[in-house]
Amino acid sequence: DRVLVRIKDLTVEKVDEEVWVRGRIHTSRAKGKQCFLVLRQQQFNIQALVAVGQHASKQMVKFAANITKESIVDIEGVVRKAYQKIGGCTQQDVELHVQRIYVISSAEPRLPLQLDDAVRPEVEGEEDGRATVNQDTRLDNRIIDLRTSTSQAIFCLQSGICQLFRETLTRKGFVEIQTPKIISAASEGGANVFTVSYFKTSAYLAQSPQLYKQMCICADFEKVFCIGPVFRAEDSNTHRHLTEFVGLDIEMAFNYHYHEVVDVIADTLVQIFKGLQERFQTEIQTVSKQFPCEPFKFLEPTLRLEYREGVAMLREAGVEMGDEEDLSTPNEKLLGRLVKEKYDTDFYILDKYPLAVRPFYTMPDPANPKTSNSYDMFMRGEEILSGAQRIHDPQLLTERAKHHGIDLEKIKAYIDSFRFGAPPHAGGGIGLERVTMLYLGLHNVRQTSMFPRDPKRLTP
Repeated sequence: DRVLVRIKDLTVEKVDEEVWVRGRIHTSRAKGKQCFLVLRQQQFNIQALVAVGQHASKQMVKFAANITKESIVDIEGVVRKAYQKIGGCTQQDVELHVQRIYVISSAEPRLPLQLDDAVRPEVEGEEDGRATVNQDTRLDNRIIDLRTSTSQAIFCLQSGICQLFRETLTRKGFVEIQTPKIISAASEGGANVFTVSYFKTSAYLAQSPQLYKQMCICADFEKVFCIGPVFRAEDSNTHRHLTEFVGLDIEMAFNYHYHEVVDVIADTLVQIFKGLQERFQTEIQTVSKQFPCEPFKFLEPTLRLEYREGVAMLREAGVEMGDEEDLSTPNEKLLGRLVKEKYDTDFYILDKYPLAVRPFYTMPDPANPKTSNSYDMFMRGEEILSGAQRIHDPQLLTERAKHHGIDLEKIKAYIDSFRFGAPPHAGGGIGLERVTMLYLGLHNVRQTSMFPRDPKRLTP
């Protein structure tokens, strides 16, 4: 009838208490009549001592020393103050003196990778010749890799991003919606879409909840958001692209100007950044031990530049590009560095993109036919959100769809939804995995996707 205690709660306040703890055997080391175990739960661990005496026989010490790594055990023992800080453990001031130990689930003796190797910084491994684990080995053995303190911290923080996104928008009066992922036409009007068999016809996996968010605005929901999978059939093997990712999507009607929406989205992201700083310092520090990175910087209010200003900064740095040319990935990164040097922020907005490089449903700028009421948001020089004011007039929307060569019959339901009165509105979509990657300063989005999907990976 004892209650299991969490390892993270075993502090000096618990000294001399009898406790019952469940965890995994991270390491074991026998020394004479003693066996030192490191017991792990998620990103927290503690040293446990089994010593011959009143509560432990020689056989028990031998038994403990032979428990395989990664086995799950229950330990009954007493919390004692450590004589000196215990390096390599999160609970450095106390240790657990074992009275009883039970093996709940035994792991096979041969592991596909060693967790200590998997959390070692790559530079450190190169310097002293110790092993590190490459990305494919990690992903092929994802269950083991997800047990590392770094992975545990990454996905706890990612959960926090979703929680803060939901909290912030709910507080702002938004309604959470769920949209179809099996649809009748490509949502972005492009070719990068997965086709699936649907009874006697074909359907598509949604590239975005875009059309359905807008339909909800037309249905007078005013402010909506959704969190769900997004599918992109892009033959891309870059550090930041996946064929399936989690989209954090926002759509909102506005009264006077689309910047009302831009400000809401920017503030939502700022509230997420602030919440991560306040609630997830342990996770941020855990990740930085393996992947050192400068703390993420942002301004309040968020820096907003027009596209032409960004192009001017790039030209000043020696880049040749046209006024209506889209940003390449190298130019995005360079602009991010230039903005950081000039404004000391890792997060900024680029507004008023050329109309020629945006989707058919983007509202043209009434003051300049070559630009649009659209915007992207960037973290550490990489795009994390693409958004715009949407065309809510069916006649203009039809004209723009024709201009882009889109089959009007396939988007008839979308265009028809604006024929019965639609308010001016705008929104955007955020990639959850990319935000997590860039906030923590990681180098590949596969590190922040629990079970990543890309052109070469469909398992596990």
